[in-house]
Amino acid sequence: MTEYQAYLKNYDGEPVRLMEVCGTHTAEISHSGIASVLSPNIRLISGPGCPVCVTVTSYIDRLVALSLEPNHVVVSFGDLLRVKGSSQSLNDAKALGGQVRMVYSPMDVLKLADAEPEQIFVFAAVGFETTTPVYALLLEEAQKTGIQNIRLLTSLKTMPPVIDWVCANQGGIDGFLAPGHVSVITGSSMFEPLAQTYSIPFAVSGFEPQQILLSIYALVRRRGKGDVMNLYPSAVTAEGNKAAQRVVNQYFESCDAAWRGMGVIAESGMCLRAEYAEFDAGSMNLTDDRSANPNCRCAKVLTGAISPHECPLFGSQCTPQIPQGACMVSTEGSCYQYYVNHRK
Repeated sequence: MTEYQAYLKNYDGEPVRLMEVCGTHTAEISHSGIASVLSPNIRLISGPGCPVCVTVTSYIDRLVALSLEPNHVVVSFGDLLRVKGSSQSLNDAKALGGQVRMVYSPMDVLKLADAEPEQIFVFAAVGFETTTPVYALLLEEAQKTGIQNIRLLTSLKTMPPVIDWVCANQGGIDGFLAPGHVSVITGSSMFEPLAQTYSIPFAVSGFEPQQILLSIYALVRRRGKGDVMNLYPSAVTAEGNKAAQRVVNQYFESCDAAWRGMGVIAESGMCLRAEYAEFDAGSMNLTDDRSANPNCRCAKVLTGAISPHECPLFGSQCTPQIPQGACMVSTEGSCYQYYVNHRK
């Protein structure tokens, strides 16, 4: 056992609440059992880091409607297909005759659209700063090759405004495990204003268990300090990936965005610029985030207000086989990870 592992196991100071805001961190923490080797005085909380989970109901409804329109095909990653809108999921729409296809990469839609020019292919562009550059490259390639039958329905989010929302509205967080993948694009300096405003440390972490434990150790030791610690220097710099930032800024601009459980947060999304409006499939004003099941507490789980176990549906009426909310559908969702890994 290393010195920092022993420190975390035996820590008997004031209770510390740390939030990870990356679905991949949530998955690795749950899978590796990190929470079980920490002192009871160190509590890990999953935040709004699952892109599928924070996507609102009306966005799903819009995708369902598009899939049922003549000559329209909705293209998506697998997780999103099972998330219900107000009454139906994309899988439900497909059963009713809607055109829905699953892909593993946004770039796959180029071949689909080129092979079937009579169809409009609508890609469900969901994600954070990590995936937004890929959607920009998709549009760039479509323009280069003259493919005109591709559209995006965007639900693209940015991390700093939602972390600001959590600090201002939820409170009680003593440190943030900052998302490594996002920081590769944006740079670690993105978190400095938040750290200074709230006097809360941020640790940009990799995804191996030892890296996560070291980041937790750093956060506990720097509690109350407005520091940003880059503990993932092999991939993350202070300024980030300038080339990716440039291509994103060419096609997208900052806009208000709706988050499940948090409402509309100012300047927390990325929308297509006006000059590329022809590629938009109706992304604006999709703000309704009511769950199909009113007893689902996914919205509260996302903000750290409750743990998955505190939802009345968890593990009984809501499982990965019969999910009642997005947090149990996505493999990055807190409820899914708590359930499959028997996390307490």
